[in-house]
Amino acid sequence: MSEVARADVCGIAIADTFRGDGEIMANPIGNLPMIGGRVARAVFEPDLVMTDGFALLVANAMPIGVDDAPKVIEGWNPYRTMFDVVWSGRRHVVMGASQIDPFGNQNLAFIGDWHKPRNQLLGMRGAPGNTVLHTTSYWVPNHSPRVFVEKVDVVSGVGYDRAAKLSEFVRTHHEIRRVVTNLAVLDFATPDHRMRLASVHPGVTVDDVVAATSFDLVIDSDVRESRPPTDQELSVIEEVDPNGIRHQEIRG
Repeated sequence: MSEVARADVCGIAIADTFRGDGEIMANPIGNLPMIGGRVARAVFEPDLVMTDGFALLVANAMPIGVDDAPKVIEGWNPYRTMFDVVWSGRRHVVMGASQIDPFGNQNLAFIGDWHKPRNQLLGMRGAPGNTVLHTTSYWVPNHSPRVFVEKVDVVSGVGYDRAAKLSEFVRTHHEIRRVVTNLAVLDFATPDHRMRLASVHPGVTVDDVVAATSFDLVIDSDVRESRPPTDQELSVIEEVDPNGIRHQEIRG
């Protein structure tokens, strides 16, 4: 295979977060997460249930950014019905993070002091419930020390250290599976669930990731390189992103 675009490596890394999930609701939020989720279902997780991004459950790998794309409709999923899925816990959501700390606490609400924040962001949104009830992964398109911080300004999504102090139900259901960025893939596969560098994308070094992170990562002696998509996966990526939206988000 010729040199693979960074966006395609990121897309397949997101797809791999869904590997082994089986028949659950896949809820990737954002362009590259949607690409990754749709590739996962088309290639290796056929039982994933996905929406059209609005109110329908669809069976086909819909292209993003194509308003008149055909839909193979499996069911109706209006906003109120989505909460039935949410309460069941059978869902894997991929969210963004304006800040994230060593144990996976996430902030997408504001930057600065609680009493007088410098910047207002999205708000808490569904992050508290998502991280308590469902498998959660994160997509961060700009891996930098301002995002990967020692302590988040406010906790939107619950990390492992906080979950450990909550109820048995929370401890049982809480899982932050992976953090995918434009530089690397990170996970929490350590005894104390501290963030670990799982792989670096082609062209990225371990030192690059360390320099872009404000806290000490767990780094094994041999950090692997993130895998490229297979020919089949790359074909599906092109199918679901015919306009190359992913390359506008991640260049190179």
